[in-house]
Amino acid sequence: MKKSGEEEKVKKILTDPKMSTIKAMLEKDHAIDCLLLLYINRGKWKDAKDFMREHSLTLSDGTFRARMLEIESLGLAKSERIDPLKKYYLSTPLGEKVAKLLLGFFETLKT
Repeated sequence: MKKSGEEEKVKKILTDPKMSTIKAMLEKDHAIDCLLLLYINRGKWKDAKDFMREHSLTLSDGTFRARMLEIESLGLAKSERIDPLKKYYLSTPLGEKVAKLLLGFFETLKT
């Protein structure tokens, strides 16, 4: 059994409304991809699509838009209208923090 302090951290992540919502979003298809794309300023569908294709990765426009709406609703991104049908997404300070933590996490797995 883990220390009670660690158990409390896990409990908070699983039960706190904001944290559990972010956790649930991160579990969805391409959520991490979209957060990292925002981090490198690829918040416009065309830019994201070009980046993914350039690296032989896939991401549908429907998935991109769905994840971006969720990311925005959690305060990790904000959108700006390009025209009546298109939006450009930008990372917020909280979104930047989450992306940096994810990058750090994946860096530790490298070794």
